[in-house]
Amino acid sequence: MPERGNLSRKKIRQSTQQFLDIAEIKEDVVIMRDGTLRGVLLVSSINFALKSEEEQDSIISAYISFLNNINFPIQIVIQSRELNIEGYLNMLEEKRKVQTNELLKIQTSEYIHYISELVSMSKIMNKRFYIVIPYNPLADKEKSLGSKLMDVLRPATVIKMKEEKFLKNKAELNRLIENVMGGLTSAGLHSVQLDTQSLIELYYNSYNPGTSSLQRMADVKDLRISRDL
Repeated sequence: MPERGNLSRKKIRQSTQQFLDIAEIKEDVVIMRDGTLRGVLLVSSINFALKSEEEQDSIISAYISFLNNINFPIQIVIQSRELNIEGYLNMLEEKRKVQTNELLKIQTSEYIHYISELVSMSKIMNKRFYIVIPYNPLADKEKSLGSKLMDVLRPATVIKMKEEKFLKNKAELNRLIENVMGGLTSAGLHSVQLDTQSLIELYYNSYNPGTSSLQRMADVKDLRISRDL
């Protein structure tokens, strides 16, 4: 007879999944429950205010051209999080431990303390800019009434794509991603597509803003997938 605690935890996991639109993340692609795909770009920023008037006009023109050259929707996301310098401080601490010069060891220790105090008192924020590119394989095909009813009756059903269909749709998504990246380059912006690990971390941090700063997510290779959820 299953324990009541295990049943409660299973119910909580199942009810949580019902509110997530993501079915799967694989091969640098987010697969939504409705069968559409998402690719995500991390984009650099420009300090527009420090540019000259001519440079500002050039940036604006390039951005307008970028928008005019895409005929599909995109989503621009700005994520603001408190700056986490734990990795940097750990690196400094390791250097302090192996430092043989006693004066440099003391100075490194004081610097670590200063940086820690500065960040905690000032609440320095880190901003990241993303562009989400969607691809809908059914964009040109109207759903049948039966398909729409199934979407309503089975909202938590995970879409299991056949491999060849997935690869075909991924190729179309990559074409859109290359289009966007080319337009961003013309506007003086650098971009990189998030891989599977980065996508999982992005969504984990977005859905768990409180716990993600205290508990880092494991590498995707170390994650264990439960098939009974």
